[in-house]
Amino acid sequence: MEKFLEEAKSSSRILSTLSGSEKNRILKDMANALRSNTMDLLEANALDMSDADKNDLSTALKDRLLLDESRIEGMAVAVEEIAALKEPVGRVIDGWVTEDGLKIEKTSIPIGVIGIIYESRPNVTSDTAALCFKSSNVCVLKGGKEAENSNKAIAKVLQAVLSTNNLPVSLISLIPDSSREGVAKLIKMDKYVDLIIPRGGAGLIKYVCDNATVSVVKHDKGQCHTYIDKDAKLDNAIAIAINAKVQRPGVCNAMETLLVDSAIAADALPKLKSEFDRAHTELKGCIKTQSIIEVANATDKDYDTEYLANILNIKVVDGVDGAIEHVVKFTSGHSEAIITENITVAEKFLNSIDAAVVYVNASTRFTDGGAFGFGAEVGISTNKLHARGPMGIEGLTTYKFKIYGSGQIRK
Repeated sequence: MEKFLEEAKSSSRILSTLSGSEKNRILKDMANALRSNTMDLLEANALDMSDADKNDLSTALKDRLLLDESRIEGMAVAVEEIAALKEPVGRVIDGWVTEDGLKIEKTSIPIGVIGIIYESRPNVTSDTAALCFKSSNVCVLKGGKEAENSNKAIAKVLQAVLSTNNLPVSLISLIPDSSREGVAKLIKMDKYVDLIIPRGGAGLIKYVCDNATVSVVKHDKGQCHTYIDKDAKLDNAIAIAINAKVQRPGVCNAMETLLVDSAIAADALPKLKSEFDRAHTELKGCIKTQSIIEVANATDKDYDTEYLANILNIKVVDGVDGAIEHVVKFTSGHSEAIITENITVAEKFLNSIDAAVVYVNASTRFTDGGAFGFGAEVGISTNKLHARGPMGIEGLTTYKFKIYGSGQIRK
């Protein structure tokens, strides 16, 4: 592991010499290589899907794992979109001249070597590799064992493009020891690794945060809420709620709890239930919800659970204050939404909720690097420092101060 990471660290100096136009050309080559190797990627993914069936993985996990021609095309498009973004490295963020005549430039630079630990989704391999390459960072990747064949196939395609361009394959690589012991070594290698980004289940996040000596930006669980206020347009609210839960239940930006203002609950809940029944959503609710519609009982444990499945908690609350109180208690700091036409109520919700992303009259499903115009993301950061929300190329840079003098000395 140490030799592998030492090579990764050394290769970062080579990457720092590439111009923005060179990086963009290579990224476009990577996108085309993904397309031209579609059949190989599908064959590798079929092995993973077969193992998923044997190991009885959940429907949600299988959905995250699956690659088809459309998803591979989406991976290629994401790489092209990343190539089209503005060059993130070498930007002068700020500049000024001091009283001593020193010219100071605050300039963006890459972080260095970034370790990314993730589960299930093979597209993360190409997304994160492209984002790191664009921002002149070396990435060392540790995907989940359930996607092992797919991840190796994708990495092989990207590394072939690097080789064709006489660049070291260590710029984008899978760690040689993907066991728990290997991860334990990786997160303590602060001599070579500058940042760790874990994205996955609560157990993985806690383990990395508790044990890493490398700095961590965590992609924590998505305990997302949507609150329907008494001043919402009910048709809009129902459509947004259905989308937030049903469109893709197994992802971190899917809604897990729906909050409904008590002033409209008697009218709204039967209509919501009808639509969720149509989508085969399993519903759980508080006592007030159960007095209006027939649902299973929801406990505090349910309200604190990221289902990643077509299961939804419902709670009737007393206005925006009740909604804020519930969200503050159970939020993971990922994405929260309010549906209302009352701008004062909307602003109160936005300003009271401490989450990476807060919405008015839109689905939480938009919390995504692609949807935000970043091409992709290395994760949805629930940290407050140094990046928050969908973490694109800007989140993969830091800065240094360049000082230009003319012989000044400090008196």
